[in-house]
Amino acid sequence: MGKLEKKGLTRRELLSRSVAAGALAVAGAGFIAAPDAAWALEVTAVKEHEMATLLQMARDIYPHDRVADQYYAVAIKGYDTEEKKVFVAEGVAALDAAAKAAGFADYLSAGWEEERVKILQSIENTPFFQTVRGGLVTGLYNQKDVWPIFGYEGESYSKGGYISRGFNDINWL
Repeated sequence: MGKLEKKGLTRRELLSRSVAAGALAVAGAGFIAAPDAAWALEVTAVKEHEMATLLQMARDIYPHDRVADQYYAVAIKGYDTEEKKVFVAEGVAALDAAAKAAGFADYLSAGWEEERVKILQSIENTPFFQTVRGGLVTGLYNQKDVWPIFGYEGESYSKGGYISRGFNDINWL
C-alpha cells in the first residue's frame, strides 16, 4: 500500500500552530484560528495576514473584553470577497506601512492596544478605515448571539413593548 497524500492540516497540527503563534494564529492553508482552536475562519479571497489584520483592527476599533474573537470574525467575514480583495489588500498595506513608520514590522506586531490605536488614528480619515469602522457597527452589533453580553434582549414589539418589560427598572437615576 502506498503512502497517503496529505490534504491540509490535521487537528493536532492546527492546535500546535495556533498555540505557538499566540493570540491569533495565521495557520496558512486558507484560514486563521483562535489559539484554543475553538473556532477558525476560512479565508478564500484575501490573504490570511489581511484577514488577521482586519480581525485585530476590529477588536481595536470596538474593544469589548467580554466579546469573543469569533464574533469579530463573523463581522469581518464579508470583506473576504473577490470584489473587496484589492480594497482590503491596499488598506492593510497602508495600515502596515503606518505601523512600520511607528517602528513595528506590521500592524499585528504592535503588541499593545495603545500602540495599535495610535496607528489606527494615523489612518482614521482614510476610506479603508471609515468603511471597516462603519461595517463593524452592523456586522458586530447585529449578531443576536452578542446581544445578551450587552444585556440587550432584542426588539420588544412582539413581546408587548417595553412598558411592561422593564421600562421602569432603572435604579441608577
